[in-house]
Amino acid sequence: MSNLGQFESDFYQSNYTIDNQEPSCNDSNAHGHLYGRGKQADAQPQPASFVPPEMLMPPDYAGQFFQPASTSDYYSQSSSIELGINFDHIWQKTLTVLNPMKPADGSIMNETDLTGPILFCIALAATLLLAGKVQFGYVYGMSAVGCLGVYALLNLMSSSGVSYGCVASVLGYCLLPMVILSGCAVFFSLQGTLGTVSALVIVGWCHLSASKIFTSALDMEGQQLLIAYPCALLYGLFALLTVF
Repeated sequence: MSNLGQFESDFYQSNYTIDNQEPSCNDSNAHGHLYGRGKQADAQPQPASFVPPEMLMPPDYAGQFFQPASTSDYYSQSSSIELGINFDHIWQKTLTVLNPMKPADGSIMNETDLTGPILFCIALAATLLLAGKVQFGYVYGMSAVGCLGVYALLNLMSSSGVSYGCVASVLGYCLLPMVILSGCAVFFSLQGTLGTVSALVIVGWCHLSASKIFTSALDMEGQQLLIAYPCALLYGLFALLTVF
């Protein structure tokens, strides 16, 4: 018993405090945090280290990398193809109209290309406006009705048939000489002998070009005069609108 009492007195007289236990608790918590972080670090994928491209290729590789050529012609051609505009065909059709004696290429003319016709209709209406005539509605209305009449007539005469877009394209391109006549009306009056003769020449020019193109595109040899008559009536209306 004396030994037990001596132990208790020594225990209570010692410098042992509760603060001495904090480092052990902190150590256990720190160990727990480190253990948890170790789990999370193990769960996360390790970033791949950088490998030089020389190590990815076999040593005996003798090939080379090819890159597409980036030229201005490539981008201009791709943009025109996306828009559906072929400037070469537009130029060829314009030259065919300007030269009525030149043989027409049926493969180019039998296309639904309305870029040139729309531009020529706008140019005709604009030149008439410069001459003091506001005739936008008449130009567009006569163009639509005239294309519809020629379209119905050609489908009756041709065995292969033709689309409305092709008819509108050909008649619109052949409107170019009429634009020249309306441009002349801006500078001098066409109400006279000179104006009448000029209008007749322009009408003959337009309907001759249109009938030639239709004959070549639809394989209607021997029927050019039959096609030229309704075309002459249509362009005659545009001539009257330009002169008067």
